[in-house]
Amino acid sequence: ISFSEADYEGVRLPHDDPVVVTLQVSLFTMKRILIDSGSSVNILYKHSFDQLRIPVDQLKPVKTPLVGFAGEMVHPLGSIDLSVVTGMTPCQTQVEMTFLVVDTPSPYNAIVGRPGLNLMEAIVSTRHLLMKFPTRFGVREARGDQQVTRQCYKTAIMDKGKDKVLPIVNVELRGDVEPERPQPVEDVIQVPLEEGNSERVFQVGSQLGEVEKGELITFLQNNKHVFSWSAEEVPGISPNVMVHKLSVDPMRPPTRQKKMNFSPERQQAIAEEVSKLLQAGFIREVHYSDWLANRVLVKKANSKWRMCIDFTDLNKACPKDHFPLPKIDQLVDATRATEC
Repeated sequence: ISFSEADYEGVRLPHDDPVVVTLQVSLFTMKRILIDSGSSVNILYKHSFDQLRIPVDQLKPVKTPLVGFAGEMVHPLGSIDLSVVTGMTPCQTQVEMTFLVVDTPSPYNAIVGRPGLNLMEAIVSTRHLLMKFPTRFGVREARGDQQVTRQCYKTAIMDKGKDKVLPIVNVELRGDVEPERPQPVEDVIQVPLEEGNSERVFQVGSQLGEVEKGELITFLQNNKHVFSWSAEEVPGISPNVMVHKLSVDPMRPPTRQKKMNFSPERQQAIAEEVSKLLQAGFIREVHYSDWLANRVLVKKANSKWRMCIDFTDLNKACPKDHFPLPKIDQLVDATRATEC
């Protein structure tokens, strides 16, 4: 596969446009497909997935998030295998590509990354806005539409300018609705861990045999020192085993925030939260000559306040993780509910 001066036909030079082509995806002609050799996955945007009229329950679960160039994370809705046809009959190639479906705005309908290009054995030249691939009848090509490419770029710029920054105090960071817990399949009986102490009990299945029940109760009572009934009783992990450390870039200068004032209602919520953390031993009092970081109060679903700390540009000060989770996690998740 090679490129020549003749491949510049129809291309307006000079340019730095990406390659945007039209392919057949799941028997549908799909335009505005970005060819991106820098992407490690194939992406199908949700607005395009909806047009294919594929039931959502056909998506396979994916637990690993996508990490962008700037470190932003997007959680896919799932993955799906689709047939992709490139070229015209009979000079065409057909492969099965795995797409990750994401629900984010984009001027493109899909992105074909390195996995898809490798399946097609395609070679891309951004200079020629051309993708060439082998078939049974020789080398064929899919040419990018330069006009569509620039329209997509303008759309992306316009949409980016419409982004709104929401104040963090109005954003619910974490839901307070507790998930429904599974119910036991049998009745349980409560057994005191210590004689005369009815507050510290554990539950044992009522359908256990007398021998098994007695052995289990004896075992639990002999190992009662491993149970914790309050935060004060949790000893924590020895520093010889594990130490938490923030990987902070030493070249980043420290940031000192301007102190914020709060209403009496929020001041009371802050005092209650700090008092609770002090009693539990999770925090301790320190003295600094300068104000460092502000507290941020977030309204929860139950109308109570959650206190957070606003660390300005913390992600910029901490280096990104260049070793994300391996693909084995996706393979393990895909084997759930399967039978041998």
